[in-house]
Amino acid sequence: MAIQVPGKRYGKRLQHSKVFGHGVAAKKSGYSDLLITPLVDMFIIIVLFLIANFSATGEVLMMTKDIELPEAVNVQEVEMHPVVMVSGDQISVSGTIIGRVEDFTKDEYLNIPSLEEKLRDMKKQYEDLHSMAQDTANTFKGDINIQAHKDVEYAIIKRVMFSCATAGYNNINFAVITAGGGDAEKEASAKATP
Repeated sequence: MAIQVPGKRYGKRLQHSKVFGHGVAAKKSGYSDLLITPLVDMFIIIVLFLIANFSATGEVLMMTKDIELPEAVNVQEVEMHPVVMVSGDQISVSGTIIGRVEDFTKDEYLNIPSLEEKLRDMKKQYEDLHSMAQDTANTFKGDINIQAHKDVEYAIIKRVMFSCATAGYNNINFAVITAGGGDAEKEASAKATP
């Protein structure tokens, strides 16, 4: 018996093709093979891309086009704390709008009641969460970041600072842009001195 060399073997998809297969036209079937390996590879690449682009800590400050930060020379790195945003139009805390700036310029008293109430609620949530977790290492320290437009009146900033201090947030940091030195502007914070 003679030794017969086997021919080329093609995959399932090419067995019935005219060019590679048996030379007969393939029937159209409603069943299609799903290739799992390239699909898994694609999802792994997507997950790695998302992990590389999103840091675990998140953004400390949310930069908006309404707020142009002032420049400062002596700064520290910004830490993750609640953020009070004061633009030319409105005041907000961690994305929740408290009110319009022009309404607060008309008032005679020093505090902003809606801001105080929101900050007290945030403080209570923080303390309740850590007491339920029995976490004594991370006690409430009263840190807060104020991100204010550089042209906002001092009277508004003074009222925001007073409201923060009244609500228990005594360690106030201002978000600023590092002045001079480098090509890229870097976000930082300057400590408020009482």
